[in-house]
Amino acid sequence: MSEEVYGPERAQRLVALLRALAERIQELDRTDRLLDAAPELQKLLGNARSELFHYEVRSTYDTPEVAESRRIVEEATRDGDLALDDTEDDEPWRTDGTGRGGDPEA
Repeated sequence: MSEEVYGPERAQRLVALLRALAERIQELDRTDRLLDAAPELQKLLGNARSELFHYEVRSTYDTPEVAESRRIVEEATRDGDLALDDTEDDEPWRTDGTGRGGDPEA
C-alpha cells in the first residue's frame, strides 16, 4: 500500500487513540485531576493532533493513478475534446449531414 494513502487499519487505530484520549480526560475529570495532568494531556493531545493531521492530508490524497485520470479529463474538457454539456448533435446519426435532420438513406 502506498505511504500516501491512509489505510483502514490506521484509521481504526486513530479512532482507538481518540477514544482512549476521551476516556482519559473523563477519568481525570471524575477524579478532579484534569489540571494536575496537564503535561500528560499535552503529550496525548499532541499525538492525537499529529495523527489527525496525517489522516486529513492522506485521506484526501489522490493516488498517482487517480491524479492521472483527473488530469486527462481536465485536459480533454479544457481543450474542447470532451464537452460534457454539449447538447448539439446528441444523435448525429439521425441527421442527413446538413443539420436539418432526416433519413440519410433517403
